[in-house]
Amino acid sequence: MKKLILLAAFVIGATFYNQAEAQTISDNALGLRFGGGDGVGAEISYQRALGTNNNRLELDLGWRDSKNYDAFKLTGLYQWVWNIEGGFNWYVGAGAGILGVDGQRGDDFDDDGTYLFLAGDIGIEYNFDIPLLISLDFRPELGFFSDNAVLNDFSPDIALGVRYQF
Repeated sequence: MKKLILLAAFVIGATFYNQAEAQTISDNALGLRFGGGDGVGAEISYQRALGTNNNRLELDLGWRDSKNYDAFKLTGLYQWVWNIEGGFNWYVGAGAGILGVDGQRGDDFDDDGTYLFLAGDIGIEYNFDIPLLISLDFRPELGFFSDNAVLNDFSPDIALGVRYQF
């Protein structure tokens, strides 16, 4: 009987130890996300933790510049975050956004307006011991409600993020 109680105490203790040692995400992170699908751009990025189960909301406001158009972009994503080991996490997410386009740079692209898009997200991040978070992610986007094939097509967006955690 003593061995059974000792084994139960050991299992419970190990469970709580592993949960205490598990990587948690910060409540807030603010920074920049550099990259872009078919244009070069940067986004101001804000992440907010939701609850205690390592889920978060990410909001990005950015500018895109390509040879055919200028655009602003607002994206909202819900992300699920899992710890790999130590400070390394990986995450997936889904969301949507709004794209405002100024396309008067050429005769073949005159599709000004505001459009909607859906976005997915998968990435890896490293959480330093200091309040710094770097990430690399892939965000596929699918545009809607445009007659122009460039805005309606699939657009891969790969970016490097640098954020201050608080």
